[in-house]
Amino acid sequence: MISGSGSSCCSSHRAERVKMAAAQSDRDPPSALCAEFLNFSAKDTASRWLVAANLQQEVYAHLAVYVPRILCLGPSGSISSREEQREELACQLLLLAPLEWLLLGEEPATGLALLQEKNQPSPLCGHVFKVGEPTYSCRECAADPTCVLCMQCFLGSVHKDHRYRMTTSGGGGFCDCGDAEAWKKGPYCQKHTPTETRDTEEDPVAQLPPDLVARGYSIFSIILKYAVDMLTWEQDDQLPAGLEPPEKGDTYYCMLFNDEVHTYEQVIYTLQKAVNCSQKEAVSFATTVDRDGRKSVRYGDFQFCEQAKSVIVRNTSRQSKPLRVEVMHSSVVAHQCFALKALSWLGQVIQYSDGLRRILCQVGLQAAAEAENSSLVDQLMLNDSKMWKGARNIYHQLLMNSLLMDLKYKKIFAIQFAKSYERLQCDYVRDDHDREFSITDLSVQIFTVPSLARMLMVEENLMKTIIKTFVDHLRHRDLQGRFQFDRYTAQQAFKFGRVQSLIGDLKYVLISRPSEWSDQLRIKFLEGFEAFLELLKCMQGMDPVVRQVGQHIEMEPEWEAAFTLQMKLTHIISMIQEWCSTDERVLIEAYRKCLSALSHCHSSLPDGEQPISLSLAGHCVETFRYQVSQDKVSIHLPVCRLLAGLHVLLSRTEVASRFPEQLPLGELSPPLLIELPLRCLVLCAQVHAGMWRRNGFSLINQIYYYHNVKCRVEMFDKDVIMLQVGASMMDPNHFLMIVLSRFELFHIFSSADCRKRYREANKDVVQQNNTLIEEMLHLIIMVVGERYVSGVGQVEAFDEVRREILHQLSIRPMAHSELVKALPENGNKETGLERVIDSVASFKKPGVTGRGLYELRPEWNKHFNLYFHHYSRADQSKAEEAQRKLRRQNGEDTALPPPLPPPLCPLFGSLVNLLQCDVLLAVEGAVLQWAVEPSGGGWTESMLQRVLHLVGVALLEEHQQLENSSGDDDVTFNYTCKITRPGEASTSGSVLALLESLQNAPHLEVHKDMITWILKMVTNIKTMRERTSSASTVTISQGQGPEETVRDKDKAERKRKAEMARLRREKIMAQMSEMQKHFINENKELFQQSLEELEASTSAAAEHSPLSLDPSCVSQVCVGPRRVGGAERRQLVTCILCQEEQEVRGHGRAMVLAAFVQRSTVLSKNRRRNLPDPEHHDPLFMHPDLSLGIHTASCGHIMHATCWQRYFEAVQLKEQRRQQRLRGHTSYDVENGEFLCPLCECLSNTVIPLLPHTHSPDRSVDHPSLEAWLKTTNQQIAVLHFAHKKQSDGVAEGAEPAVPEGFRVDFTPQNPFSSSVSEMITTFSMSTYKVGLKVNPNEQDHRVPVLIWSTCAYTIQSIERLLMDEEKPLFGSLPCRQDDCLSSLTRFSSSCWTAAPVTTTHTHFIRLLAALVPDSQVENTPCILDIDVFHLLVYTVLSYNSIHSLDQSGRSGVDSAHLHLLHLVTVAHLVQVLLTSTTEEVCMDQDSLATEEEELTCQLYNTLRKHLGSVLPEVTSGWQLFHCVKVGVLPFLRAAALFFHYLNSTAPPADLLVAGPGQWEALCSYLSLPSNLLQLYQSQHTLLGPLIHRWCCHPGVRQNLQGGGVIVRFPRESNRLIELPEDYSVLINQASSFTCPRSGGDKSRAPTLCLVCGSMLCSQSYCCQTEVDGEDVGACTAHTFTCGAGLGLFLRVRESQVLFVAGKTKGCFYPPPYLDDYGETDQGLKRGNPLHLCAERYRKIERLWRQHGIAEVIGHAQEANQTLVAIDWQHL
Repeated sequence: MISGSGSSCCSSHRAERVKMAAAQSDRDPPSALCAEFLNFSAKDTASRWLVAANLQQEVYAHLAVYVPRILCLGPSGSISSREEQREELACQLLLLAPLEWLLLGEEPATGLALLQEKNQPSPLCGHVFKVGEPTYSCRECAADPTCVLCMQCFLGSVHKDHRYRMTTSGGGGFCDCGDAEAWKKGPYCQKHTPTETRDTEEDPVAQLPPDLVARGYSIFSIILKYAVDMLTWEQDDQLPAGLEPPEKGDTYYCMLFNDEVHTYEQVIYTLQKAVNCSQKEAVSFATTVDRDGRKSVRYGDFQFCEQAKSVIVRNTSRQSKPLRVEVMHSSVVAHQCFALKALSWLGQVIQYSDGLRRILCQVGLQAAAEAENSSLVDQLMLNDSKMWKGARNIYHQLLMNSLLMDLKYKKIFAIQFAKSYERLQCDYVRDDHDREFSITDLSVQIFTVPSLARMLMVEENLMKTIIKTFVDHLRHRDLQGRFQFDRYTAQQAFKFGRVQSLIGDLKYVLISRPSEWSDQLRIKFLEGFEAFLELLKCMQGMDPVVRQVGQHIEMEPEWEAAFTLQMKLTHIISMIQEWCSTDERVLIEAYRKCLSALSHCHSSLPDGEQPISLSLAGHCVETFRYQVSQDKVSIHLPVCRLLAGLHVLLSRTEVASRFPEQLPLGELSPPLLIELPLRCLVLCAQVHAGMWRRNGFSLINQIYYYHNVKCRVEMFDKDVIMLQVGASMMDPNHFLMIVLSRFELFHIFSSADCRKRYREANKDVVQQNNTLIEEMLHLIIMVVGERYVSGVGQVEAFDEVRREILHQLSIRPMAHSELVKALPENGNKETGLERVIDSVASFKKPGVTGRGLYELRPEWNKHFNLYFHHYSRADQSKAEEAQRKLRRQNGEDTALPPPLPPPLCPLFGSLVNLLQCDVLLAVEGAVLQWAVEPSGGGWTESMLQRVLHLVGVALLEEHQQLENSSGDDDVTFNYTCKITRPGEASTSGSVLALLESLQNAPHLEVHKDMITWILKMVTNIKTMRERTSSASTVTISQGQGPEETVRDKDKAERKRKAEMARLRREKIMAQMSEMQKHFINENKELFQQSLEELEASTSAAAEHSPLSLDPSCVSQVCVGPRRVGGAERRQLVTCILCQEEQEVRGHGRAMVLAAFVQRSTVLSKNRRRNLPDPEHHDPLFMHPDLSLGIHTASCGHIMHATCWQRYFEAVQLKEQRRQQRLRGHTSYDVENGEFLCPLCECLSNTVIPLLPHTHSPDRSVDHPSLEAWLKTTNQQIAVLHFAHKKQSDGVAEGAEPAVPEGFRVDFTPQNPFSSSVSEMITTFSMSTYKVGLKVNPNEQDHRVPVLIWSTCAYTIQSIERLLMDEEKPLFGSLPCRQDDCLSSLTRFSSSCWTAAPVTTTHTHFIRLLAALVPDSQVENTPCILDIDVFHLLVYTVLSYNSIHSLDQSGRSGVDSAHLHLLHLVTVAHLVQVLLTSTTEEVCMDQDSLATEEEELTCQLYNTLRKHLGSVLPEVTSGWQLFHCVKVGVLPFLRAAALFFHYLNSTAPPADLLVAGPGQWEALCSYLSLPSNLLQLYQSQHTLLGPLIHRWCCHPGVRQNLQGGGVIVRFPRESNRLIELPEDYSVLINQASSFTCPRSGGDKSRAPTLCLVCGSMLCSQSYCCQTEVDGEDVGACTAHTFTCGAGLGLFLRVRESQVLFVAGKTKGCFYPPPYLDDYGETDQGLKRGNPLHLCAERYRKIERLWRQHGIAEVIGHAQEANQTLVAIDWQHL
């Protein structure tokens, strides 16, 4: 629009462009219109308007004429991009240009440039985020998590060196750079740092010329009014006054609108029926509707459109409300389209000048005099939910560019927004579009600015408004006025989901607490607080439960809604407490209000029924009868819990001690305070004890969440605090008696002699009561011991976090993310972990797998508390075990005494008296007394353990008081005295006496250490008391606390134990070794036998180890007559299925090796080459770009062929049965012959038969020279040509050629293999054929043997590359599965010709040889640059056997032929390397004398130049050429060495078993080549000269070198996966600017990067599906077929996960190579820590790909995780 196309060129040019557009347009408008278009002048129109009396009338008249003639002229489905351009251009020239001229009064381009020049840019960045764009938030400096920077600002800011969080935007927010309120420090990046101190208050409008201002006002108000009218227009075929078109035709659109109810599939299906379009068109319609919010699906007269509408409505109204469809007149649609263009235009114009921006703000917010909510912006906002998505997006964008960028008007807009808040929210709740498309979403831009939020709170009472709006929407209440969620309809649940966004708004308002308070703010905050209490009162006691007795609950009650609400409010409750803590008056007021709310809740409790009085241990208390196990009880008590929080604040801020008179502390009734939380905790205890089993899962889930980290801060923790509040204000004996009574245990401890526990007849009841006693003791431990809340104990907030971490790490070392999950987050998503973690733990970096872990530093172990209140039972037992183990390792005793507790705050100081009150002592005495009798069953060990813990806590408390006291008088705590007195009701002595008697009880061995510790503590305290009483106030030796003195005495005891254990171990070991000897002697022959077998089976491995070589044969040769054969060894193997042993013989039972054959492009040098047409593709010559190969791999497990067949048939049967049951995929595709190896479950799809070793060479035959051999071979070929012709035509022309002696064409060699082996040969041949060509099996096809040779050659080449890249030696470093695979594959390939018709193989050999030795009878042989020579070598060597089998003379050996073929092919390769060499001229100081090698190289090169002339450049440096040759030929030689090694089973020379120097010579001698390869050419000069001449004269060579194809250079570089950036956000940024290639410039939802070739794809979306083999597949799957032969490795950028795909049904996710600083991946980008590339992990993925291991990884993943099988991988 403005920026860009039109604005920069003058009118005349524009007119030119219109001419072109008009001429090109397919549907030319009538020529009159064309002429009108061409003669139109924007400038003249503008000057006409300038003098007009009524500007609005003029502009409207202009729009009325032109808009319908430019826009919306026909069916929109088929609009070409040229049509769109024509519309754009016409709009710009005929509609917008006159407005620009009018506004600026001059040529728009110059005018705008001038404005921009004079403008002082705002320091606000204001960049609006696209979907998926990376956003950054600084965790140290951001005012709250919604403050974010765009990538550019972030990189230029101070925050990039801080701790930051990176996320991807959902679109729509904007960059907060330059907003000083959003950042605690560093608000500006380098680009947006304000230049001179500009006066922010000065009006930018004053900078503009006054006439421009006046015109601006009038134009902006006309255009904005027009746009608002059009977008809020509700009539389908009328237009507002002044816009009616001159002539109105019968042209309508049937317009389909988006809703969030119907699925894509429903819409597509309906459209196909309604407007009979193709599936593709329907998909495109649906995509557009989803993106823009509406789309016309039919164009025509009214009747035609109405008919489509009725079909759509009828089809979609069955399940839900129908899709919204309107039939609209084309002129209305045209004006609505232009209205959007006009709004975008306004948005662009104001970018040029802050003055214009402010004018637009004034126009938009100017209220008409008569009514409120009458400004244009208000009209838009209040009609928001009636508009379609596209319109909303555009005007929201405009509001953000204008009002939110102008600080003065942002305030005014904020007030308007707050005024209409309630109405906007009601609209939003009724609307069904997502929040991001609603105007209410702007609250995040307004409420998070602290100054605005406070202003709105004071002026508009915002806090109260939000809460009241929220409460009004949740109308379902029970009789007591509490929320009732139980019978929620879907409609209400949907509404509940939408209402929750209000809580988000409240969170924004409260997120930063005020530093100073004004009186106004106090009043309004407390009003809001009261409204909030009303909300909490509706929640207090909701979802009550009653214990089911007798039968199980019938319907699980709804519990999730209440907990969702609780979770959402958790942060709000915490924030409100934080606000209260910053001002004393507010805190006191809030406390009062909360207390009266609580007493209001209590008054409605039906509890004052039966008062009862309890007496125990000489104390008496009045309470009332209530049983959790019989009456109603609720887990939701937010009012109580808020009061507990405020009470702690009174203590923390010391308000309680300073202004006690202002606090209503006298009104508190402690028994009432503890009542409800106590019931809740008793409920948990009873659920643990299994008393509520019949209440189903909903209750278990509620208890789980009550303790869960997301809720516990405002639930469980506050309940414990409330008990502490009550206990600190009551007589401790009374408190404990009420606790006993609520736990329904009072009768157990109050019976006449509570030490003798009466025997319940019912075992279940005994067990229940035991658990309840344990739970009750645990509760007392928590009430006394949990002091790590600032305000209860004298601690800081970070002590609390540190203690949490310490106890988490006591369970086991944990990763950073696990720790974060275990800690509660505050409203800013922070846990405070980073501040303390390094002081408590040390970090261990991860390896190539796994993640980094934190380990607890040993000095913190002494702070471990076994009864830490946030441990679940499982955690507790793990931690206990870990700690005991640790103590044993360090040689300490295994007691786990309580740690030293921090001192209590004064308000809670009286809590310690619980520890020494009579009731507790009575309980302790009772438990200890029961423990004396081991067999009672009336007590449990954990009960005893808890009692010992309580005793320990009391002793520590007393010890601490003694240490801190000055004299005996002020120690009020005298637990030791009390435990030495016998209890009231007892006959059996004191607690201490009981402990002493238990110390050595054999059944309490586990607790012995702990009891010893207690007794030593008692002794210590007694000594201290004696000392202090004898007036010497010296405490015991300073360095040694109670624990140390205890430990010294213990060391001796432990030493003795350890010594005894050692002796016992030694004795046992001696006995075992004796027995072993005895056994071996008895079973001698058995051991002998198995040793022999062992030797036999290791001999196969021994052939690779240099040690087993005979030292006399120095030079090992693997090819030619001098080759050293593998000694005629028997090869014994064992079948994994039947465990039988079998020798591998050609005529024996067939043995097979499980294998997996797949197509591969890993070595490909040309990914653009299309896949071959399977029917006509001739695979005989492999192109050197290796664009598609067949790779075979094996897991190395061997079976009998018959066993395997039985196994595979069973798999097939099982699959058929499974298919009848459920139609899922398995991880392997049986129809394609896939199965899992029975032993290792490795994916396989065929088997390779094992064949015997090649025979040793026959030394008796003569070894002809190359010349003689060629001559003979040529004669043989001539004979074969003749014979073939004779067969085909019946008559052969010409004389019959001379037949070499002993060569019989009609000889049929006998098949050297048994039928079972032959059958397996066919099996493997067919699998390779099927996979390689993707065709159905056909045994007669002449290409079968070629494909087998091909997979042999390709597999060897890929393994050679692997070894080269990993710098491993050529031999001896392969794992045995690969070794076995290559060995069987090579031997198999050399024999597979026996299964094919003989003539086929002859023909292949003839054609192959003709490529080297030209043959007049063979046509179209490829040129030498189009042949991969290693494939050629393998093919010729393996096909020669069939020719040789006809030679019956017995004089020629096959070995010499192999050697000659190797020589020929090597020379061909030398020529290839020289032809394609690129030598840069580098003048290196060479020795003046060139070596022989270099001279010969130059000679050969010059010969080639002679043949080819100027195509080859001149090269003078022989050294360089030779270097090129040597490096270029090496891979070929290495591959050849592997091939002949496996073919002839020759042991490799020692030099090739290690990596290092001397490789070249060893390779050459192993292949019986001269180490100067050029001697090959030199020695056979006369013979090879003509051949080389022929090769060079092939027309293809010249064509290739002159750029006719892809030239492959040697050595071929290994393919690598693409380079990835070090910082992940670079990728996210790339992906966010990637648009879907199919749906015009739309952002892709799941951008996915191919790691093989680097293409970015639009995955997982309808728009990019294509058809492959008649099935719709997604972009990734389609891409794999062109790039990876069906196999793909992708990185899903938004999810940060690697995707492996193989074929259409197989895939898995794999951890990405990006880690955060804590060594963890972040799949799904949930945590947002900065991610960096981990090179090792990326190399691991690359290695998997190069080893062809991806399919195997997918197979294993799918086996391990059945959910992966169900995913539709083909749609990704």
